[in-house]
Amino acid sequence: MTSFRKARHADLPAIVRLLADDMLGRSRETVSDPVHPRYEQAFAAIEADANQLLAVAVDGEGGIAGCLQLSFIPGLSRTGMWRAQIESVRIAEVHRGGGLGSRFIEWAVERAVERGCRLVRLTSDKTRPDAIRFYEKLGFTADHEGLKRSL
Repeated sequence: MTSFRKARHADLPAIVRLLADDMLGRSRETVSDPVHPRYEQAFAAIEADANQLLAVAVDGEGGIAGCLQLSFIPGLSRTGMWRAQIESVRIAEVHRGGGLGSRFIEWAVERAVERGCRLVRLTSDKTRPDAIRFYEKLGFTADHEGLKRSL
């Protein structure tokens, strides 16, 4: 049975491998042993921030089957409403198609509700149409246009 929990430092190499295990990730992630220092720095910053939750899905054998990052964001608009942002969702290829991704997203949504969030948002690259359909099946809607600017 799969369980979900806060990521531990020992999970970091497996998380990086998950992030790199697709067409986009291969071009923008660095898998190395030891883990690249920037991942170490990012993990430390996430750990130190009470509004960040890096989570993993652990399969029945203790392996890392998925990961996601959940950010809790305070805001003034909508009468000071808190929001949650889900990012970096990955499920290991051998675990796809069995409902793990859906259960993991719902687990993350429950964490957002526990923190008092009234809205959960996520982004998915437009080159990932299967992922977008997956999120739409879970009730997410494309009601805003997202923009980014690389620095």
